[in-house]
Amino acid sequence: MPITKGSQALVAEASAQITTHSVADIQARLAKGDARLQLVDIRDIRELEREGVAVGALHAPRGMLEFWVDPASPYFKPVFADENKEFVLYCGAGWRSALATKALQDMGMTNVAHIDGGFTDWVKQGAPVETLEQRKAKKAG
Repeated sequence: MPITKGSQALVAEASAQITTHSVADIQARLAKGDARLQLVDIRDIRELEREGVAVGALHAPRGMLEFWVDPASPYFKPVFADENKEFVLYCGAGWRSALATKALQDMGMTNVAHIDGGFTDWVKQGAPVETLEQRKAKKAG
């Protein structure tokens, strides 16, 4: 059976229906100490191990995201129940995070957005990154 709608069409449709922030917008909010903002890295753990992670980001793998958000799921993570937070998702390039943001909106979340350009633009623009080892050391210290 031939594909009738490609992945880029799905991303474009999702992008037209979600909130998208630039890296500069997010950096400005972080610089002001916006406690409402919660970055969510939806990349695979291997990507985090290889490339690092945005400082302060919560890791929620794309394959588990809907289950972690759903209070009726046995995998529910209470952090996602905080309606005072804006959960800003990112992936490598902004494609997976656009689709994931749309999926969470479809579940009823109104406090979700994503970063245009993803982690690639995050790094290109010099936004703060840490390795998983640095993150573990901070938690242990």
